[in-house]
Parts: sequence; structure tokens; C-alpha cells
Amino acid sequence: MAASENDRVGTVETRGIEPVPDTERHGHAGQMFWTWFAANISILGLPLGAALVSFRGLNIWQAAVVAVLGSFGSFALVGALSIAGKRGGAPALTLSRAVFGVRGNAGPTLVTWLSRLGWETINTTTAAFALLALLDVAFGIRRNTVLTVVCLLVFIGCTLLISGLGHATIMWINKWATYLFGLLNLVVIAFLAATVDWSKVLHAPVGPVSSMIVGTGMIAAGTGIGWANAGADYARYLPRRVPGGRLVAASAFGAGIPLVVLISLGSLLAAGEPDLASASDPVSAINAMLPSWMSIPYLIAAFGGLLLSNHLSVYSAGLTVITLGIRVRRTVAVGLDVVVTFAGGIYFILIADDFYGPFITFLTLLAVPINAWVGIFAVDLLVRRSYDNDALMNLGRSSRYWFRGGVAWAAMISWAAAIVVGLLFTEASTSATDVWFSGPLAHSWIGTNGLGWVVTLALAAGVYALLRRLDGTARRETSEQRPQEQVLSAPAAQETS
Repeated sequence: MAASENDRVGTVETRGIEPVPDTERHGHAGQMFWTWFAANISILGLPLGAALVSFRGLNIWQAAVVAVLGSFGSFALVGALSIAGKRGGAPALTLSRAVFGVRGNAGPTLVTWLSRLGWETINTTTAAFALLALLDVAFGIRRNTVLTVVCLLVFIGCTLLISGLGHATIMWINKWATYLFGLLNLVVIAFLAATVDWSKVLHAPVGPVSSMIVGTGMIAAGTGIGWANAGADYARYLPRRVPGGRLVAASAFGAGIPLVVLISLGSLLAAGEPDLASASDPVSAINAMLPSWMSIPYLIAAFGGLLLSNHLSVYSAGLTVITLGIRVRRTVAVGLDVVVTFAGGIYFILIADDFYGPFITFLTLLAVPINAWVGIFAVDLLVRRSYDNDALMNLGRSSRYWFRGGVAWAAMISWAAAIVVGLLFTEASTSATDVWFSGPLAHSWIGTNGLGWVVTLALAAGVYALLRRLDGTARRETSEQRPQEQVLSAPAAQETS
């Protein structure tokens, strides 16, 4: 089916969060391959691999296995959750109203938006550093306050242009920009591979199996899990007939291929550069390993990789803002998002003494409720086959997703319980002496090895699976579901766009 006027490359997407009617569905599962390939092509995957060797004591062969399991496995989950977008035609957090209730969904949606803003700020500041370094290497222009602001604006302007145009343009950019920045990454990767100390690599001892288990969880948490609540945002224009298995495969291979290459290379480099795993600014750390002539393609590749990831995050954040109930057009929501990240970039580059430590610590805490949401949403997806389009847009008492007081209590209780337990295993700190929060089980084997997110996700899924069987309201809603293929009425569309 041909694309509608609302979803054409180069035109502004006017649709907000309202479900896409079947008459406007188009595309194929392969589009998800390029979406997640582009999001993970950044050279910043190298420190993840370095951590497997420096912190977990794995050799290169074990690190490669861990990279495959963590990357492919976590993005298979992203692909599985994106099936909801194909079924419901709406963004993930909008579909979440059917799980948590139109009021109860505000909590997961707000947490998701804050997390997206955080990672976008990290992307923006890191890209600004890369552009400043590029100007210094290529033209000898030294960093100053005005130039820093200009570099931030350049990156944000590129993000706003792509994210503002919307879904079709993002899908097109992802495919063709991947070729360009992928080629640059291959050039840099080839040079870095030539600097590997193969003697140390080949004679590295075998690490314990427990470290492989922990490493797999670490890679999954650092890659696919962070995107799990965004997959439906990009699958919502796909026809219902697209097989779910193809979405899972396209997502897993799209992200898995570049991640396995980058993580494996990072593991190789760690033999000679163990400090790479703990570098506060990985762009500069990797740049220091290259001769000046190689720095130019590397910094361009780093900037491009961050841009490809950031415009996806900003697009999803705009949809999340609308889901929160803020009645603005999607383009305005995207604009609000980049204004906040610009302000954050200004503060963290020009004012704050430390950036990465405190911010990543804050995002560590937000990851706990997000993982709890993933577990609950996944269980709901297993029993649900469709969504009620009108009910998704209706925030009043007459909505099918009003449940009790606007809240689906089985989901909310499960979410809250999983958050509490997850925090027990969580420690958020910038250093050994600067601990923001430390749960009583943070220094257990699970907590020390960063597997609290697994406990959170599994507990949320298990408790929700039990409680929804006891909750007649939730069980009845799912059993009465019916396919929704009608076009949304004009008033509903206008209200949410």
C-alpha cells in the first residue's frame, strides 16, 4: 500500500499519537532493520566491549559470545514489543494506556520522557565535544564559549530538522545515512584493529562463566533495554499483516550486527588500553588512540552516529509529551524537547564541573521503573490481540481503559512493587565516596554485578501475570477486545495532534 500524504519523505508528519488507520498503513518489516542499525552504528559501542575485558575479566572469544547474546537478545525484545505498534497503530506509551489506565499511565509516561531527555542531553553534549574536536583538528579553531554554543546549535538543528519532519523522513535517513556513516566507521574500525596488541589478546586467560552471565546482562541493559519502550513508535505505520517474527528478526539483526562488531573491537582494544572502559569522555579517549589524520573521519563518524541515535529519541520523546496530555502538535512537542536538551547542554558544558557522572547516576535510577514497565507491557502483549482506537484517545470516564478511577490497579501495583524491589539492588553513585543512593541489597551478588534490572523486569512480569488473573476488570477488558480498523474521527484526531 502506498504511503499517505501524511507520511511521505520530506513532508512534515502531521499525525500525533492517534492510531494510524489501516488505509494509511504501508512498508515492510525490513524498515526496522535500518531503524536499529542506524541507532547503534555509533563508535561509542567500543567502551561497552572494553568493559567486558577490563571489568569482567573475559577474553575476546567470551566477549564476542556475550556481545551476540546481549545485543541480539535485547533487540529481539525490542522487536517483540514493537508488535504492539503494528497491532494498535499508536506509539508505545499511548498503547500503554490500555495496560495502566488512562490516568495510571501518567507515571510510566513521565518517567520515560525524563529518561529520554537525559539520554538526549548526553548525546547532544557528546556530539558538541566531537564537533569542537573536529574544528580543532581540521582547522585549528580552538574551543571557546561562543563556538561551544554554536556546536550545540548545529547538532540540535540537525536533530530538529529530521525529527520535526517525522516518521517517513526518519526511516529514509536511517537507511541512506547508515551507508555513509557505516563506511566511515569501517575505516576507523580497520585502523583501530591494526593497533590491537594481538599477543595479549590471544594469551588472555578464560574468565568465569558467571562473568559471562553478568556481561550479557550488562550489554542488554546498555543497548536494547533502553529502546524497548520505543519500538512501537516506528512500527505503527506497518500493515497488520506483517508477521511479528519478521519484526523481531529485523530488529535483532539490525542492531546486533553493528553492536557485535563494535563491542568485539572494544574488547580487543582493552588489551592495550584498559582505561577505555572507564573513560568519562569516550569520544576523546578513542580519538587519542588515533593519529591526527585519522581523527577527522573518526570525529565525523562519531557525530553522525550520535545524530542517527538522537533523532530517534527526540521523535519518540515528542510523542511521549503528547501522551502526557499536553495538547500541542507533534512538531511543537519535538521543538520543546530540543529546547530542554539545549539548555541542559549549555549547563553541563559551560557551567557544571562534572557532567557524565551525575547525569548517568540519575538515569540509573530512572532505569528501574522503565524496566518494570517493560515486564508488565510484555505480559499484556502476550494476551492482547488488538486495541480500541477510540478508547486510547478518550481520557474520560467513558473510556474503555478507565478501569477503576482511571487506573488499572493490577498493573500499577505490579509496577510499584517491582520498582521498590529493583531499588533494593540499585546503587547510584558517581564514585566510591559520592553515593547518591544505595539499596540494602546493592552489594549482594546481583546488585554488585548490575543485574537488578533483570530482577525488576522479571518480578514486574510475574506479579502482573498473577494479579491480572485476579483482577476481573483487566481480564474482562482483554477478553472483550475487538480489532479496530476504522479511521479515527476528525475531532479526536484534532484533539491529540
